[in-house]
Amino acid sequence: MTDSRLRGKRVAILVAEGFEQVEMVEPRKSLQDAGAETTLVSPADGEVQGWNHYDKADRFEVEVTLAEADPSDYDALLLPGGVANPDQLRTNPRAIGFIRRFVDDGKPIGVICHGPWTLIEADAVKGRKITSWPSLKTDLINAGAHWLDQEVVTDQGLVSSRKPDDIPAFSRKLVEEIAEGSHVARKAA
Repeated sequence: MTDSRLRGKRVAILVAEGFEQVEMVEPRKSLQDAGAETTLVSPADGEVQGWNHYDKADRFEVEVTLAEADPSDYDALLLPGGVANPDQLRTNPRAIGFIRRFVDDGKPIGVICHGPWTLIEADAVKGRKITSWPSLKTDLINAGAHWLDQEVVTDQGLVSSRKPDDIPAFSRKLVEEIAEGSHVARKAA
């Protein structure tokens, strides 16, 4: 039986060099298996390097550069982790603006591991329930988030997980939230 819950849905996957490969590849596969069209968006042009913890993994073709990407073309956003990836994105005003549009429009966002650093920079966590890699706990609390140490945490379309071991639960919940569509109550005050 084919899963078509996300047929017609478009998901942007925002990455820079050094993303944790499994945190992009596995959720992407789940989204595509549910019928979504996914697009790898990056500030880089050409290819970006995935990582397997401390080791280089595969290179992936950038399908749309961040300079050309329009958030209104997508129904949801996936923000993989890794340390270098979100650290680069959070210092890129265009990346933060891109993320902010998804937040303002109440579109579902999936974020895992160190990915929430970008949400802090986009001023998108205050008053929200979220989880992350444990080293981000203090950063998220200082930004006004309610940090929880759970496999997957959902707060009106914001789906977060801690680490690669959480990916199956993360992916299931992300598919569910994208199928539900925008969450108007999510808009920042």
